[in-house]
Amino acid sequence: MTNIMRQYLNWKTYLAVVALLIVGASLYYTNRLASRLADEERRKVEEIAGALKILSNPTNTTDPETAKAINTMAQNKTIPLIIADDKGNIVDKINLDSTRSAKDKDYARKQLEAYKDEHNPITVDYGTGVDYVYYGESYLLTQLRYFPYVQLGIIVLFLVVVLLALNAAHRSLQNQVWVGLSKETAHQMGTPLSSMEGWLELMRDEHGHTEAIKEMQNDLDRLKLVADRFGKVGSAPNLEVENLITRLQDMVAYMQKRSPRKVAITLHASDTDVPVNISGPLFDWVMENLIRNALDAMGGEGKIDITVTNQPTQVVVDVADNGKGIPAHQVKRVFAPGFTTKKRGWGLGLSLAKRIITTYHHGLIFVKSSEVGKGTTFRIVLKR
Repeated sequence: MTNIMRQYLNWKTYLAVVALLIVGASLYYTNRLASRLADEERRKVEEIAGALKILSNPTNTTDPETAKAINTMAQNKTIPLIIADDKGNIVDKINLDSTRSAKDKDYARKQLEAYKDEHNPITVDYGTGVDYVYYGESYLLTQLRYFPYVQLGIIVLFLVVVLLALNAAHRSLQNQVWVGLSKETAHQMGTPLSSMEGWLELMRDEHGHTEAIKEMQNDLDRLKLVADRFGKVGSAPNLEVENLITRLQDMVAYMQKRSPRKVAITLHASDTDVPVNISGPLFDWVMENLIRNALDAMGGEGKIDITVTNQPTQVVVDVADNGKGIPAHQVKRVFAPGFTTKKRGWGLGLSLAKRIITTYHHGLIFVKSSEVGKGTTFRIVLKR
């Protein structure tokens, strides 16, 4: 599982590196194109400035230079220009947005100030006076400058979609592994359980119904229940209305007998009858996991308090212990498949508990609070 996670993380790293390379190359190439186009537009504006000088005092309308100047002016359909005199008065404007000009009388003046910040003006010296040609960028050049950022947004969106898809595929694969493992465990347990049932019957015939045989039968029944739980993982369980208090009382009694003597497990409930729609065996599995984790956290001494709060729309079950607690940086990972703080363990208990509560019972399970050295409280919320 660690190797799979490393491979998965490497995939994310590779994707991020490739995305950065694409964006970097795109920015470099686009900036080069934009720079060349900007130079080309500057050259065209200089030609227009020259044409203005020729057209200001044409000696002959049929003169080739005059015709060329007229053609130069006519060809400019993309570069916005504003011609101002040496006092800053606008003499003429070309290729400005006519719609905005009609709505805003100061539009040309605002554009003139913007063009002054963008480019140095080109001087047209008529001999008797001077005009200045201010210009902005064409729509094509503006689009070209913004293109890398649009591309970056598309790549980021693509990465997010890919990562979400990988996350979903990874979770699906994990679920398939856990479900397959659970069902195989139930299958493997079937044969020895049947054999143990037979040997127990022989012992009962020989020694009678002793207390030891009774407890052995209880444990065998519990093993059958565990195998049944594993067999139900991955399949939609049948939910039935049961008294939650009775379920919890039986669980507390069972776990108390199998806990260290210095550990007290106590059930707190103001109501004696709390009907909830649950799958009894699977819910018992969740509670058993929480209690066993609490026992492991206490080291053989302490208390476990199970508190039931009956509300109009939901039932809240808190399982609190005074054990070693969970470090803050691990709280968000406790339900992740494979995560465990024990030297021996597969990290399946809380992951399956979350699946049982959220997927099958449509409820919630989370760490309500935890403090290192003081204990942890898990909360289950079952909706009515």
